[in-house]
Amino acid sequence: MKPTPFAFGKRNYQLMLIGIAVLFLGLVIMSLETAPHGFGFLGLTLAPVVIMAGFIIQFFAIFHKDKK
Repeated sequence: MKPTPFAFGKRNYQLMLIGIAVLFLGLVIMSLETAPHGFGFLGLTLAPVVIMAGFIIQFFAIFHKDKK
């Protein structure tokens, strides 16, 4: 495999963009909370789970290696 000028491969960058989109989705879900001070289902349960999923995707995007 020839060296590339980028730190990561194409698949890594695709996974990073997906992770960023999931993180953004979690923040949007958190902003949709209508309960006072964000103490509803969206603010306390769903949004943090989605945000954690985004960080996990970012983790795998950084450490993903091509099979070649």
